[in-house]
Amino acid sequence: MDVTEMFSYMPFTDLLGIELTEAADGYAAGRVTMREELSSVPGGDVAHGGVTYSLADTVGGAAVISLSEDVSPTIDMRMDYLAPATDDLVAEAEVLRMGGSVAVASIDVWDVEDHHVATARGVYKTGGDSENTPWLDGDGVETAAENRDTAGNGD
Repeated sequence: MDVTEMFSYMPFTDLLGIELTEAADGYAAGRVTMREELSSVPGGDVAHGGVTYSLADTVGGAAVISLSEDVSPTIDMRMDYLAPATDDLVAEAEVLRMGGSVAVASIDVWDVEDHHVATARGVYKTGGDSENTPWLDGDGVETAAENRDTAGNGD
């Protein structure tokens, strides 16, 4: 399964409206459309810092998975917020180091007006065996896709 397709099944990214637009060869890009529900102030248009962080983490993880071709959960993320995010956000990530047990990615987030909103450094687990983990069932079938397909149909 393509990395961008895999992330489209993630309930959390769906909830926030995060769209992964590219993920290949240690690079990933994504975006999120700003809406009132994502604001940190009532009736305002300033994105909550968690939205910016979630976009960065998602894009960083996708960049790593494009190389690891396996589940690569976040170990640590350090983010510097540079400006308030008041419009739709876009992010790009590049894997700086791909190791046998960890990978490091550099992530930058901008708004669509080209203001540099945040920069982050993410550390992700690699080299594990995703079989029989909470992310995949014993058959290697993605549980998120199964949950989405059977949700609400009484199965």
